[in-house]
Amino acid sequence: MSGYARVVKSLALAALVGLPSVALAAGPIGHAVPGQVGFIPGDTSLAHDIHIFHNDLLMPIITTICLFVLGLLIYVGVRFGEKRHPVPSRTTHNTMLEMAWTVIPILILVVIAVPSFKLLTNQLTLPKPDITMKVTGHQWYWSYNYPKSQGGFSFDSMLIPDNKIDASKGQLRLLSVDNPAVVPVGKTILVQVTGADVIHSFTVPSFGVRIDAIPGRLNETWFKAEHTGTYYGECSNICGQNHAFMPIEFKVVSEADYQAWLLTAKKQFAMAGQNPVQVATALPVAAH
Repeated sequence: MSGYARVVKSLALAALVGLPSVALAAGPIGHAVPGQVGFIPGDTSLAHDIHIFHNDLLMPIITTICLFVLGLLIYVGVRFGEKRHPVPSRTTHNTMLEMAWTVIPILILVVIAVPSFKLLTNQLTLPKPDITMKVTGHQWYWSYNYPKSQGGFSFDSMLIPDNKIDASKGQLRLLSVDNPAVVPVGKTILVQVTGADVIHSFTVPSFGVRIDAIPGRLNETWFKAEHTGTYYGECSNICGQNHAFMPIEFKVVSEADYQAWLLTAKKQFAMAGQNPVQVATALPVAAH
């Protein structure tokens, strides 16, 4: 872990003092906290690679460029100021200097591009999944569909209003939902993402996942959580009036807890995944 990453982790942990103990006990911190500097801690290989790419490569390069430009501006201001250089230079071209400011940025971009392409390849190369689930973005909530192998049910996931937030249960304002998605720890989850109305963006920072939910198109991404816990995300596209109120909540649990949740979810959400005609047929007919 780089020195910058260690500082980020220390600051993030120090900021957790004011959070409910239930949230701390749930597992790694899957959301931003007051006073945090840097990324939300990652819990997948993709997230770790993104953090390393940013902290160990991009930040040193960006910092060096900023300090160089600052130093250059100070030098030019002092060396070629009116008092020290009353007669301005008439120089219009410098071949070596022009070659340098063309070639050096190209080399810097090549240095950035090589690991960037590797990271993109890891993100876009889909491994063999243990579970495939479909996520649909709506104005303004998400719906999740689990395949037949996992029970064949679907449900909507909506923001818990402020007046119903229960801090004793670790619920967070603008992040907690009524029906969070549940997945087992250590399993490869393939997520098929689409939109029902406008373009949304399915984003879970702790998983290193961000992909557009486009109507009429099925995009795919994946993650493999390393620890149990609760992880949050949101729609990252400005998708309308209530864009800020369609969070994502994933609960990563043990395999045993996941199987137990499936049994409960099958009963709770069984009707939601059926065809409306089938649902109407299955409901009791009211007496006239």
